[in-house]
Amino acid sequence: MISWATGTLMLAAVSACGGDDTDPPATAEPSSTTSSSAPTSASPSSPSDEASAGASDAVRSYFTVVDQLRSDPAADLKKLKSVATSAQLNAIMTHIDRSRDEGQRQTGATAINELQVQSVNLDNSDPKAGKVPTVVIDVCWDVSRVDVLDKTGESIVSPDRPDTGWTRYTIANYKYAADPTLGWRVATGQDLKQTPCAAS
Repeated sequence: MISWATGTLMLAAVSACGGDDTDPPATAEPSSTTSSSAPTSASPSSPSDEASAGASDAVRSYFTVVDQLRSDPAADLKKLKSVATSAQLNAIMTHIDRSRDEGQRQTGATAINELQVQSVNLDNSDPKAGKVPTVVIDVCWDVSRVDVLDKTGESIVSPDRPDTGWTRYTIANYKYAADPTLGWRVATGQDLKQTPCAAS
């Protein structure tokens, strides 16, 4: 787990840090690929487009919930189950819980400057084995307006912390048959070594 509090990259860089009790790691072999930005206002015209839109919304919700939980130490960590699953749920819950134990609190919100769908795989052949629909999305996040305070109210953010960076997320839907639109959850995240996007 890499923490944006101390300074190298972003909170959500997790590749395989363990798993949730109910959801095995999702496999993300692409069945179709695109490098364009995810659809936002246009009506989805295919199952792949619908999956891209649902997964993109899930990523945005993930960042919102994580910001809320890091800003409010009294907020219920169970909210994470509405936006994350599998390895990502386990890792981010552990990370926030540890930060709270140390008396840390976030101010400000993370911005998403760019969001690019890289691949879509709608294979739902064996959910129990992790063969569920997945969408891989690259996100350029911006923490220029985010600070992290210790229990005395002093900032613990490194002056060398980059304000922006890229993370590749796998968003999985373990309930695709019943809920192909709203069942998406962030399953894994891995920081990418590439040129950061411009700060907002």
